[in-house]
Amino acid sequence: MPPPDRLQLISSDGFRDYALLDCGAGRKLERFGSIIVDRPEPQALWRAKLPKSEWSKAHAVFSASGEDDEKGKWRVDKPVPDAWPVKIDGVTMLCKLAGLWHLGLFPEQYPHWQWMLERIAAVKGETPRVLNLFGYTGAASLIAAKAGAEVTHVDASKKAIQWGKENQSASKLDQAKVRWLLDDAAKFVARDVRRGKTYHVILVDPPKFGRGPEGEVWDLFKNLPDLLGDVAKLLAPKDAAMVLTVYAIRASALAFDQLLRDALNGKGGAFDTGELAIRSQSGPLVPTSLFVRWNGQS
Repeated sequence: MPPPDRLQLISSDGFRDYALLDCGAGRKLERFGSIIVDRPEPQALWRAKLPKSEWSKAHAVFSASGEDDEKGKWRVDKPVPDAWPVKIDGVTMLCKLAGLWHLGLFPEQYPHWQWMLERIAAVKGETPRVLNLFGYTGAASLIAAKAGAEVTHVDASKKAIQWGKENQSASKLDQAKVRWLLDDAAKFVARDVRRGKTYHVILVDPPKFGRGPEGEVWDLFKNLPDLLGDVAKLLAPKDAAMVLTVYAIRASALAFDQLLRDALNGKGGAFDTGELAIRSQSGPLVPTSLFVRWNGQS
């Protein structure tokens, strides 16, 4: 199947407990549950639409340090709990101002979580098995588990794994079948290939750079091709699907489309590829990440 002539734009308006209130001038104003935050957004090149009086309602403002927008510090202008709940699809995620600008949840992923639920529901004759690589604090893992899937969640951050377990308890899903594994994604996948394991739905959401629990170095552009080659071997022989999300927005979705097609060569199925974006209540769309989805069920 040749690469697409057109890339897709999949956007979300958020959900009850999350809204992008406004964006512009390199910033975004968001509501996570009851808390409003003002964070950097380099993609927001246009002017903000709401007046400064609305932006001043933010409970906390993140100031980036140097060239890395994710590193810096929070200025708390109004009381913010150590952790507060944000509900999504029956799951409770605990958001925190935990040093980096990330709050423990990526709301723009909501369309992928809905797509994942459709793929889980399409599995016939056995319990769906889901693998979530680079799973962070577990939103996708818990949504999948609530839908009845057996979930394997892999992340190299001990802090993220613990946070995910807290989210599981907050969601009252303690009896759900979720394995929380502190591991290097590439090493874990290679072991599972040797064990002959398979999964119906695989989510791959790698960072641009990172380190494993034993100091393993991850570089997206160097390590992703080999990882996807192994991940392809973990797809169940039927009713399988996969989604790759890449936040290296300066790259092209087309490049990752062709990479995943190469890794899944001969498996048939259908691909859809493009960008994820989230729509602000003031109008503009903020691009957030690239994606490639493969549906072997089609």
